[in-house]
Formats: sequence, structure tokens, C-alpha cells
Amino acid sequence: MQVFKFGGASVKDANGVKNLAIVLKKVGYKNTLVVVSAMGKTTNALELVIKNYFDNKTELQSSLQDVKNYHNAILLDLFDNVNHFVFKKINDLFDELNSFLKSNKSPDYNYVYDQIIGYGELLSTTIISEYLNTINIKNNWIDVRSQIKTDNYYRRANVNWKATQKLITSSFNTSILNITQGFLGSDNNNFTTTLGREGSDYTAAIYAYCLNASSVTIWKDVPGVLNADPRYFEHAQLLNKISYREAIELAFYGASVIHPKTLQPLQGKEIHLFVKSFLNPEAMGTQIGKNETLEPMMPCFIVKKNQVLISLSSLDFSYIVEENISEIFSLLHQYKMKVDVIQNSAISFSVCVDDIYNNLDALLHHLKSKFKITNHTNVSLYTIRHYTQSAVQQIETGKTILLKQITQETIQVVTK
Repeated sequence: MQVFKFGGASVKDANGVKNLAIVLKKVGYKNTLVVVSAMGKTTNALELVIKNYFDNKTELQSSLQDVKNYHNAILLDLFDNVNHFVFKKINDLFDELNSFLKSNKSPDYNYVYDQIIGYGELLSTTIISEYLNTINIKNNWIDVRSQIKTDNYYRRANVNWKATQKLITSSFNTSILNITQGFLGSDNNNFTTTLGREGSDYTAAIYAYCLNASSVTIWKDVPGVLNADPRYFEHAQLLNKISYREAIELAFYGASVIHPKTLQPLQGKEIHLFVKSFLNPEAMGTQIGKNETLEPMMPCFIVKKNQVLISLSSLDFSYIVEENISEIFSLLHQYKMKVDVIQNSAISFSVCVDDIYNNLDALLHHLKSKFKITNHTNVSLYTIRHYTQSAVQQIETGKTILLKQITQETIQVVTK
């Protein structure tokens, strides 16, 4: 059993869908599950729909129509017959989405977000499944929400592993190619939940774990895992092999090519993870497994933009001790801040966070009652694994350094 995951960039248009079929034919699809993300920038487009739903009702239908036009254009490129029933299937999904927009009574943004955003994956997998059937790659379309069960922590749901394992193993047919959605699950009330942005990789790992797969392959528009994001760093190089431990470290610090949660279930059963290019599917790519040595050994650069650096000190210059730190972390948890770096001294405490839920103002208001606060928004957090002096100089040159933290193998620098 093998699991393939195709991201949005790989199926952003009709040619991308056709290329997915070419990849399957080249590398083989016997005993395979394909996990697919939303097409292209559909998730971003649906986020605009959500924004308009809450803030700008006059633009709501226009933004939704843009999503519909985008998918209809792909349909027209893929299917010669406009009477093919896939057109009705897609139209039905949009009718279902419209019905939710008209009938929903919940003011909970996170709940509404998950109910709307998941249509991107439902649309993409429906189109791809029907296209593959037309070219005689017979497959079974699975609604992932019927198999991956979670709690109701909308936008970052936690998997109920026991229920999920039971549902997947009791209903999965390995005799045919299976296609399902990444990123999605459902709670006990069968409302749609999501696993966090880039959660499709995690979906692939969940299925691999439950099905005892031999491998997971993530198909990307890059040749594999690089030592740096080529959008921000010149001369990024391919890493041929990485250990689970190293990959988890890179994912924890924010390497965008692998979702942080993806590696843990794979490591538990020693399932190999491959990251390969859908443009060159027969190339080796990157292999991630147990006891692999980083090859080649070199500095690995990670950058996280739009971070917030918060610095606290006690109002009366007393020590920042366990009681204070416990309270600070309780508030960070309460306001759903993702913590990336912490640094403390006798009378100060600094933390670099990702304000995913836009709760910064409320958090600062709460903290100011007990601490003296300074904060910097829109800062960048650079992390270098296996750093060298020249690598550090490369990222510090021309920037204002707000915080620096060094361990034996890793350096982190917050810059403005």
C-alpha cells in the first residue's frame, strides 16, 4: 500500500490534472490512495468568500462566482461533453455551499470557516476522480469526512485516532485506486473540521498509519526537500536524505515543505516519506526515514514572516519566576498564540508568536494589567539548522536584530 499526496500547485489547471494522470501511469497506482488538496489558490479564494460573508455581503456572490468560474474553466478543458454528469456534481456542490451561506445561524467564525473552506478539496477530488475514470484509470472517490474523525477545535482539529483507525480499516477497499481529500475531517456532529493549513500532508500520514502503508510520497513543484525556501533564499539545494528526527526539527521550526504533524505517525511505524517533483516523477527526490544521515550536510534555512515579538518585564522589577511564566503560557494558550521562540532572564521574558487567530490586542490588554509590555509586529524569524558563521552573517546583514538564541545545532534570530 502506498499513499500519494498532490498539493494545489500540482492540480491548478487542466494540464495539472492531466499531469497527475501521467505521474500515476509512470510510477504505478496499484494498491494506492491519492490525497488531493484544493486546486491552485482555491483556499485563498474561499477565504475571501468567508471574509465577504462576515464583512461585505454585497461582494459575497461575486467572490463565490469567481470560484465557480475557475472550476468550470478546468471542467471545460478536461471534458469534451458538457453533458457529462461531473458538471452536475460540481454544480450540486456549489448549490450545497450556497445553501449553507443562506441558512447558517452560527456567528462562530472558526466554525463557519471550516464549513466553507472544505469545498475546495471536495471540488478538486470530484473533478479529478471523474477525469481519471474517463481515461480508464478506475478509482473510488472517498469522502474523507466519513473516515477521519476529530474533535471540534475548528481550523486546527485534533484527530480521534481510535475512531479514525476503526473507520478506515473497516471500510477501505485496497483492490482499486482510491482518491480522497486532504485537510478535512468531521466532528461527532458530522460538521466539517480542518487539520490546519497545509494539513493535506497530515491526512496522507493518517491514512498511511491506519493502513500500514509502505510509503508516503508528497508530490511538489520542487525536486524534493531543499535546504531553504527558494522564494526567500538564492541557491537552495536539494537534500537527498533526512532522518525523521531532522525532518521533525525542520518542520517544527517552520519548513513549509512538510507539515509539522505529518512525520509523527510515519515515524511510529517507520513508514518512509518521499518528497518528489510532479514535473519529474522518476527522479529520486528526498527520502526521509529512520537513522538517515543528512545528505549532504549543510546549513538549512527557515524563515517565518509576519511574526510578533512580545517582551515582558515585571512592573516592580521583581523576578520573572515559575508562577509568572505559568500565567503567561496560560494566556498564550487561551488566546491561541502559536509560540515559536521564548527567551527569559531574571526580570524579563520574550516570546515570538504567530497570531493566527488575530487575538493580539486582547492578549496584550490582558498582559498589561500585570507586566510592562513592548511588542514588535511584522517581524521575521530566521532559523538556521547546522549553522556556520557565514550562514549567520548572510541573514543578519542589513537587518535590525531584536532577539537571538543559539544552541549547539540551531540559531534563531528575530529581525525587523
